[in-house]
Amino acid sequence: MAVRFPNLRLRDPTPELLDFPWSTPLEEWPADRIAFRELPVGPSRHLVRFVLTGRGLIALKEEPRRVAEREFEILRHLTEEGLPAVSPIGIAAIDEETAILVTSYLPASLQYRLLLSRVPPGPGYLRDQLLHAMASLLVELHGAGVYWGDCSLANTLFRRDGDKVQAYLVDAETSELHPGLSNGQRAFDLEVLVENVAFGLADLAAAQGRDDLLDDALAAAETVRDRYYALWDELHVEIEVGGDERFAIAARVRRINELGFAIDEIQLQPGQAGEIRMRVAVANRRFHAREFERITGRRVLEGQARLLLNDLREYGAWLERAEGRSLTLTESGARWEAEVLEPTLLRLAPTVGADEDAIQAYCDVLETKWLRSEQAGRDIELQPALEAYISARASTSQAGDPGEVDQ
Repeated sequence: MAVRFPNLRLRDPTPELLDFPWSTPLEEWPADRIAFRELPVGPSRHLVRFVLTGRGLIALKEEPRRVAEREFEILRHLTEEGLPAVSPIGIAAIDEETAILVTSYLPASLQYRLLLSRVPPGPGYLRDQLLHAMASLLVELHGAGVYWGDCSLANTLFRRDGDKVQAYLVDAETSELHPGLSNGQRAFDLEVLVENVAFGLADLAAAQGRDDLLDDALAAAETVRDRYYALWDELHVEIEVGGDERFAIAARVRRINELGFAIDEIQLQPGQAGEIRMRVAVANRRFHAREFERITGRRVLEGQARLLLNDLREYGAWLERAEGRSLTLTESGARWEAEVLEPTLLRLAPTVGADEDAIQAYCDVLETKWLRSEQAGRDIELQPALEAYISARASTSQAGDPGEVDQ
């Protein structure tokens, strides 16, 4: 009996991927031929399985063909625009009604339940970072004309990014692409997010046996709305400045860059009584990441780049004082990489697992350095901070911290 050749579409195909049994329902794929990996997944309407391949871990989701085809196109658009989302690898039609969507697995990522299991239930710095990440993700998507439609904690993955948390869209089943979104579309999408965040936090509190935190969960979800509008206005509001207040224009640009957004375009138009109307079009949130890549050639996350650039510039200033001469940023960057970053990454290698982000571990060392300096009331050198971080990781590993579960 002839085997039906699958209706298959792959980006960057490999012989391994081409050999998968795409015409077979996902639940029937042979475990003796496929390197499945068990990973926790949130509530899903569809079967999701993970496979370890030569190109890394991939996620496969079986869903209606029409939905899978639309989701593939949307995720491809998000990837091309540099927006925080998982990257699509391909789509395979099992039959006329059903298909398998293939995406890359986001390394070093966590679901909200596992992320918040690292800290005590209820209010706290990490939950605050998570809520801000959700609001920021929705602002980015809306600014790019993306209507999410089902934004929730369950449809999001979180990844530590320097001293912050970044959220990534992983489910675009109900998403839509538009040239721009109306205020009504944005408000409705935001309302869905607030309700779903409230449900997610309340469900987590109930699972932890903390019914006393249900009201707090609802109040925390409401803050997402305020965070969203504050950031949206910061990025999109049109302002008027005096004709001679060029500093106000530069300050607006710096503020947007500090938030991590690059400037795509600035429009300056004459206003009333000598005023200038200023409107800024922002690009994606990779301002510091682009600058760091330009200097070092390394691609890192935005929050990581912000911390690394500060460390690089601090080291460059120290070099200039020590050597009594000026250095370009490129020269400082090369010296910093060779004399600081690379030796530290080498020292961290036995501590950082294969699935972990070594650059994030370096950022964690910088955070340890800052905290210990605050406690001591003076600057602590990098090496003592590095040893303290490695020692703390060793203690955590021996204690079996659930927050460090290997994905």
